[in-house]
Amino acid sequence: MSSSTSTSTLPSGLAVLTTFPDVLFIPEIIFGGLVWILVASSEVPDPMLQGWVMFVSVFCFVMSISLLCLYLCGAHGGGGCWVTLDVICQGTAALFYLSAAVLEAYMTYALGVLLPGQKYRENIAAVVFAFVATLVYVIHKVFSLLRWKSS
Repeated sequence: MSSSTSTSTLPSGLAVLTTFPDVLFIPEIIFGGLVWILVASSEVPDPMLQGWVMFVSVFCFVMSISLLCLYLCGAHGGGGCWVTLDVICQGTAALFYLSAAVLEAYMTYALGVLLPGQKYRENIAAVVFAFVATLVYVIHKVFSLLRWKSS
């Protein structure tokens, strides 16, 4: 089996870091962490909005690290239900991140005149990285769905 192609079963061990779409865990963790840091340091007058974006970024960050560690340890044992779990987790994360990115973008746009320059740029960076994280989760979800369908 080629290490660069998607397989119908989940890899374990270091093969997780060489197979697609599982290698996408790394950018998910990086961009999710950046969103988490930027939102935590930004000022948003609406605590419900900031709370939702923080919940999404922390939840998806922890979920991605947990799944990556479980796959690295081989905890799935090659079971087919783990492929389904992967699809559900990636789909949930993609939907959550899309909603958080849209809400953060709307609030940043609406409050652009009220925020000082540095805080506005932090919010813009949070929006950009949230949409990048959304894109990575959607790509991972699509290829996880293909793997699920072929299993």
